[in-house]
Amino acid sequence: MTSFFGDIPQIRYEGPETDNEFAFRHYNPDEMVAGRRMEDHLRLAVAYWHSFAWEGGDPFGGRTFDRPWFGDGMELARLKADVAFEMFRLLGQPYFCFHDADVRPEGQSFAENLRNLEEITDYFAAKMETTGTQLLWGTANLFSHRRFMSGAATNPDPEVFAWSAATIKACMDATHKLGGANYVLWGGREGYETLLNTDLGREADQAAAMLSKVIDYKHKIGFKGTILIEPKPQEPTKHQYDFDVATVYGFLKRYGLENEVKVNIEQGHAILAGHSFEHELALAASLGILGSIDINRNDYQSGWDTDQFPNNVPEVALAYYEILKSGGFTTGGTNFDAKLRRQSLDPEDLILAHVGGMDVCARGLKAAAALLEDGRLEKMRAERYAGWETDAGKKIKGASLAELSDMVLSSDLRPEPKSGRQERLENLVNAVIEKA
Repeated sequence: MTSFFGDIPQIRYEGPETDNEFAFRHYNPDEMVAGRRMEDHLRLAVAYWHSFAWEGGDPFGGRTFDRPWFGDGMELARLKADVAFEMFRLLGQPYFCFHDADVRPEGQSFAENLRNLEEITDYFAAKMETTGTQLLWGTANLFSHRRFMSGAATNPDPEVFAWSAATIKACMDATHKLGGANYVLWGGREGYETLLNTDLGREADQAAAMLSKVIDYKHKIGFKGTILIEPKPQEPTKHQYDFDVATVYGFLKRYGLENEVKVNIEQGHAILAGHSFEHELALAASLGILGSIDINRNDYQSGWDTDQFPNNVPEVALAYYEILKSGGFTTGGTNFDAKLRRQSLDPEDLILAHVGGMDVCARGLKAAAALLEDGRLEKMRAERYAGWETDAGKKIKGASLAELSDMVLSSDLRPEPKSGRQERLENLVNAVIEKA
């Protein structure tokens, strides 16, 4: 145990009536929801980078947090891990996620980076054995260092491509060794600032070449997890190539990789792309590429990715509705890719942010399950498209353009519009959520 969290107690479920802020009001890991334990549905994970590596800076100001593990060297990296796993224990968190740069100090060479990562991987393995916390996914940081200013896989310099590939291999090896359920590729700077110096076709081919190498290596080492791409539309680049789910799927189809890769969808990224979270989830499910999620929100008065903990139960309920409707998570889960506000300095803030987020996810999951069990939403959806299931509807679908023209002329069709009943559906959703 460490002293960072002081005398904060183990966080336990006490129910909705409790006044204890260091207790769960809704997250009960053993509660059965739609046939599964709540913990097994949600598969909650802590983001190592935001919780332990982020220093509280923003574009206009530097570090505000004062953490005893900030600095270089493996001793401080081990201290950071000690604190992280202490927090996982306090919260009962089943999973965590990390980038290589979050967990090991930056060395003077790639070889030193690799040694540092391998050493901390072994340290993690021992702690995971003791705590039971598992790895939801690992990934490589290919965006923070200045060498990645023009991208990683899409960089115009082949030496940066090679360095990036070696880094991905190292992170895949670490993820595999730790029994990770997934491996994520997030192209933080895979995009362009101006078309004046960009070859779009070449950069797409480079991105596909890197992804193909990742898939080949996955099979070579026998990694059974899922390869995930995380879409994001912008920030920091003017335009990123993994803009949204539809763009990622088009890329995968173009290069014949759609059966090898799924998506890790972030709520904040969906909003930046001009979509709702549930839209991106529903689209991914319909395309067969829904893998995992990052659960965080943006400030709707800001135009950038603020990475705040979820606090809106109806929003979360609609997200989990799409996930449950598609069959629920397999290798994926719910990663809190969220960070404290830079004024929230205390260790207690870090614990309570996760407690609140876990309770919101629990309430959202239960509401989503109630909506599915209620059945009226899906019944009304089916009724809206019922005409396509009739003999006439099937005949229309199979007819040619000329045949349809003849059909309309000969029968003097006069279709009348039917209500979409949107407000009625919204009232239904709200009524079910209130009771859940």
